[in-house]
Amino acid sequence: MTQLHNSDRPRRGRLFPERTISPTEKAKRQAEVEAFHQRGRIIFEQLRLQLIQDHYNWFILIEPNSGDYFVAPNSMSALQQALQKYPQGQFATFRLNETGVCGRI
Repeated sequence: MTQLHNSDRPRRGRLFPERTISPTEKAKRQAEVEAFHQRGRIIFEQLRLQLIQDHYNWFILIEPNSGDYFVAPNSMSALQQALQKYPQGQFATFRLNETGVCGRI
């Protein structure tokens, strides 16, 4: 019996092989996500100074295509507001603080 090295072993298939995307498509999608977030970041930076005083550490969801934004003390309330106006929308989420970061590492 011969012994196989890790590189010689057949790879296990994915659970849904029909949903496998190519590295090129994966890079394209990642670039689109980054561009979307960057558009939201620009709007956030314009709004941050005027909103931070009254709403420090609140959440802000931004719809980058329209520039509309929704502010609430918690993320779920902000999301509910945003989905009322844009039921199928995608939103960039930030926190109204010095960095815009929402969580902890």
